[in-house]
Amino acid sequence: MIDKDFEMFTKLENKEFPFASKFGYQDCVFYVEPQFFAQMQGMKTLRKDEFPKFWQGFLDTITTNKKVIFTADYEFPYINDLEDFVYREITDISDPLHIFVEDKSRGSDYGD
Repeated sequence: MIDKDFEMFTKLENKEFPFASKFGYQDCVFYVEPQFFAQMQGMKTLRKDEFPKFWQGFLDTITTNKKVIFTADYEFPYINDLEDFVYREITDISDPLHIFVEDKSRGSDYGD
């Protein structure tokens, strides 16, 4: 995962979950799963004006919870069974900030 915004974090060794990135920030530890990172990059591209507000919400989530796994799907996370970690999806950050993300990729039972 290469992104200029993430240069402010300390990259931590992560042999247990090689497809996710593990970071340290202040007294916090967090993982970013690849699907969450892709969603965040989409938001950064499509919502340029609102991204700084989202980024602050991302930082606040880290510092408030101390141990966070950023995932695309609570029900099927890549990383599981880590003690004392909370899971957060992109909408957990964006919705309270009134940055609503429409998921148009989910199919419908009605074929539309």
